[in-house]
Amino acid sequence: MKILEERILKDGYVLGKDILKVDRFLNHQVDVALLNEIGKAFYAYFKDHGINKILTIEASGIAIAAITAQYFDNVPVVFAKKFDSVNADPDSYETNVYSFTKNRDYSVRVSKKFIHQGDRVLILDDFLAQGRAAAGLIDLVRQGGGEVHGVGIVIEKSFQDGKTYVSSLGVDVHSLARIRAFIDGTPIFEEV
Repeated sequence: MKILEERILKDGYVLGKDILKVDRFLNHQVDVALLNEIGKAFYAYFKDHGINKILTIEASGIAIAAITAQYFDNVPVVFAKKFDSVNADPDSYETNVYSFTKNRDYSVRVSKKFIHQGDRVLILDDFLAQGRAAAGLIDLVRQGGGEVHGVGIVIEKSFQDGKTYVSSLGVDVHSLARIRAFIDGTPIFEEV
């Protein structure tokens, strides 16, 4: 997605060897016009899958999923919660995920009220690195008897093993921007 790649080059910045910060437009401050284009791109790719629910993980995926949902006739958006709270539904599906950027494991959960047998779920997230968050979301859907009909990723770091790992779970992964390397602090893109 050319507009996304251009925005990454303009407003993204690389930290260390493997972290890309896109907080100026995607996961802290949000460019809604860009998110609309992202939503359209996900719809164009997954429109024939009969999606009836979109699942993401808090917090960065929520804006992406909510904007995208409007193109799928406003299907519900469900997000897996990372943190326990006093009002958490005890009747939930739960799994562990590893966060590459935070370098820690999280327990994430979704209430059983929101994932059902026969659901046709599209999973969306901002980044794909090692694929552990996507795999955790796939596990939650399968616990509830739903079917994962794809994983949509805004930015994939293809020099890590995430796509291979998630694809090995029998799920189609579609990334809008694929970064094959960071060279001298600059993202180098692959053809998508």
